Amino acid sequence: MLSEKLDLNVRLLLEAIRAEGGPPLETLPPAEARRLAAESLKPVEGTAEPVRSVENLRIPGPEGDIPIRVYTSDSPGPRPAMVYFHGGGWVVCDLNTHDVVCRAIARRAGAVVVAVDYRLAPEHKFPAAVIDCYAATVWVAANADRIGIDRNRVTVGGDSAGGNLGTVVSLKSRDENGPAIALQAMVYPVTDLSSFATPSYQEFADGYQLTKAEMVWFRDHYLRTTEDARHPHASPLLAADLRGLPPALIITAECDPLRDEGEAYAKRLAAAGVPVTSTRYAGMIHPFFSLSGAIPQALDAIQQVADAVASAGGRLTRLASETSF
Repeated sequence: MLSEKLDLNVRLLLEAIRAEGGPPLETLPPAEARRLAAESLKPVEGTAEPVRSVENLRIPGPEGDIPIRVYTSDSPGPRPAMVYFHGGGWVVCDLNTHDVVCRAIARRAGAVVVAVDYRLAPEHKFPAAVIDCYAATVWVAANADRIGIDRNRVTVGGDSAGGNLGTVVSLKSRDENGPAIALQAMVYPVTDLSSFATPSYQEFADGYQLTKAEMVWFRDHYLRTTEDARHPHASPLLAADLRGLPPALIITAECDPLRDEGEAYAKRLAAAGVPVTSTRYAGMIHPFFSLSGAIPQALDAIQQVADAVASAGGRLTRLASETSF
């Protein structure tokens, strides 16, 4: 029986998905899982919002070229920027599955959004995605004039696995004297691959779109060894020191197995003196942020991210006292 905590629209969506009776993602080979994930998103991803331009580029990376997609809003430059890393468990999804989200953030924030088509597992295991995402962030900061952005207002982030990559890029940039990052914005991020024993994992292990079995499948495809799960670039919640990281926006969904680890990371950031805004969306599931065609609250969350991107480097840095968990 589904939880009474669910929003009505979410409940109806889950019931429709259950009625279709499709195969669980974790029972499929990666190529087929990618096809299924892309097809299932199309009817519910919402309307693509207009932006001034969309440009596909290939930029150099340490291990080969990295495809990116640059969304430029109509606002005059230099604009704030967001380097966006898509979700999908490091195994599925791509630039196209998150096109609607990236367009909406760019238009609503008056920003440039640079979406990164990082290498996927299991063909490219950890830390390939981290390497690509960090290299893309370095490129964006170095090419600020070319893409019309303010290099002092660069945000990183994404959803789910992309949220994980956003905070890991922030860690790497701090530790390796990389680009200044004004904000890390994470939507239901994965922060701990070493354990799936939180209360939210227990309560929402099955039947709420993202399942515990899927997360095990994603983790096993992504990591090289069990020891990788304790590396802070795979599980940032386990990082020894979070001081000096950029201000953070962390969005979680109430009925999501990843809820507790996202909120635990927000608490650790706050304890380390990092300004944090943490918002739990009541009745929502993973991946509601990408489902604006079926779940209206997705647009509220997109607007929250856009507002944070628009004010990155300014107002958000003063929000530590407003944090609630």
